[in-house]
Amino acid sequence: MELSRDKAFALLSEYTKSESLIKHALSVEAAMDWYAKYFKVSEEERLKWKITGLLHDFDYEVAPHITPPDGHVFLGNKILTDLGYPEDIKEAIMGHANYSGVARTSLMAKTLYAVDELSGFITACTLVRPDKALNSVKVSSVKKKLKSKGFAQGCNRDDIREGAEEINIELDQHIENVILALCEISDELGL
Repeated sequence: MELSRDKAFALLSEYTKSESLIKHALSVEAAMDWYAKYFKVSEEERLKWKITGLLHDFDYEVAPHITPPDGHVFLGNKILTDLGYPEDIKEAIMGHANYSGVARTSLMAKTLYAVDELSGFITACTLVRPDKALNSVKVSSVKKKLKSKGFAQGCNRDDIREGAEEINIELDQHIENVILALCEISDELGL
């Protein structure tokens, strides 16, 4: 199959109607693209990284539960298999959900895991700011919010820390990198 960002976005749009979930997909895509450049992957691989970020939760709205064979990531994997998506994209998407049992062995898979929760958390940090502007979010404020158990309770702090460790980047730097990535599409995100 020939990979196409437009086809991937059409697939996302077919299964995801929620504006916030689409923005999350765009955020994770931006963070994956930022890291693809950071890790100096080839242009062909960079497209895979972007598509992986874009499609990582495309089945979530239609399959929010986590049980196989029709739960989140399992249903998506079946759809991606039927469409002929490459194994490394499917493996990375499966691996971003710890409950899938799929190990994260590639740098792409580890990076998806590292940016997924953090992208959502940084968005939440932005939305509580008076100016709601990504470019004014500081690493120190994100770290302070990470310590607040009552803030963005749906974001798994352990996943955020573990993700930074898996890509071997210190947490403060990782937070800064993802903020920079999201700032690149702040207009698209409305932030």
